[in-house]
Amino acid sequence: MTAATHASPRFTTLDEVAPLHADLVALRHHFHQTPELAFEEHATASSVAARLAEYGYAVSTGIAGTGLVASLSAGTGRRAIGIRADLDALPIHEANTFAHASRTPGRMHACGHDGHTTMLLGAARHLAATRRFDGTVHLIFQPAEERGFDSGAKRMLAEGLFERFPCDAVFAMHNHPGKPSGQMLFRSGEFMAAGDRVFITLRGVGGHAARPHLARDPVVAAASLIMALQTVVSRNIDPAQTAVVTIGKLQGGQALNVIPNEVQLGLSVRSFDPAVRALLKERIVALAEAQAESFGVTAEIDYVAGYPVVRNAPDETAFAIAVAKELVGAENVVEQMDRLTGSEDFAYMLEARPGCLVRIGNGLADAGSMLHNPHYDFNDANLVVGAAFWSCLVERYLAVDFTGDDRAA
Repeated sequence: MTAATHASPRFTTLDEVAPLHADLVALRHHFHQTPELAFEEHATASSVAARLAEYGYAVSTGIAGTGLVASLSAGTGRRAIGIRADLDALPIHEANTFAHASRTPGRMHACGHDGHTTMLLGAARHLAATRRFDGTVHLIFQPAEERGFDSGAKRMLAEGLFERFPCDAVFAMHNHPGKPSGQMLFRSGEFMAAGDRVFITLRGVGGHAARPHLARDPVVAAASLIMALQTVVSRNIDPAQTAVVTIGKLQGGQALNVIPNEVQLGLSVRSFDPAVRALLKERIVALAEAQAESFGVTAEIDYVAGYPVVRNAPDETAFAIAVAKELVGAENVVEQMDRLTGSEDFAYMLEARPGCLVRIGNGLADAGSMLHNPHYDFNDANLVVGAAFWSCLVERYLAVDFTGDDRAA
């Protein structure tokens, strides 16, 4: 492909999308004020669908309950690209006091999905107005990314997402606190960890706190098990490998003078290697059963396989990097960032189609502004950058019928 041939279309710039900024901020603030949890995003999905229909997209709703796909074709090209954004919020009570804080107690957009959705809507509006592409774009608005298992992406795929809306490649974006706003971060290959959830119920015999010898105390068993679980990574996993075992839930008892009948533990387990993932399960189950037996209680273990590893395809990642460099400059692009031990259900889509998950810096903030924190807020400065990136990516990808790295040459 010659440079002249490839340069003939006009591709989106930041300046082109900048006039949409005020509208996008207002829209993002609306979504932030009205958060909805996994598979409950009815009002959010309805609002998104109405806007997309107004822009001229063919909108298919009710996918995985509250998911939807908006499709737009231009020219005669037969290629198709998918762009995904997530809709759901978290069960967190917001601590922010600004005007657009959540209006629903106990629910909050603490992961930036309000921003992800708004960026894709901004791109949808721009692409519909300019239509400088040759092919089909499918915009995938997915529910229940935060669920951790049996998630929105998995259900959309089970309901025939890519059979109904064929895509040659699929892309997604997630904000990244701690990096400069607008900086775009990539990694080819393994990017984000597999994430499993473990629910352990230790059952004993409750009784009076003054007569512990007549009870079988699950609290003491739980305390011992928590300490034992700290040895799984440090003493069973090769130090050259990556693994995380975090006990995030411990519940048992209500009164100081009562030994409860049971105690519940909840674990988050992260890994990249299949053998490590299997070993983590083996050791966690064995320790739970052995610790329970040693204290005369029983252990009920529900080990739930969660999201797979996010693996970015090399060609699609290289393409997205080239588009990012063109849009924001090479100095604002990190081509191979470190692996992240967080998990993402976009991994399911990447198992079905080649593609890339992109990260965008959300600003250099303190720990209180990290993801899943009650003080978090999406950085509105990213709205134009994200919308322009998606627009340019679609235009570049669907510019001509191509193969190989000359897509963004």
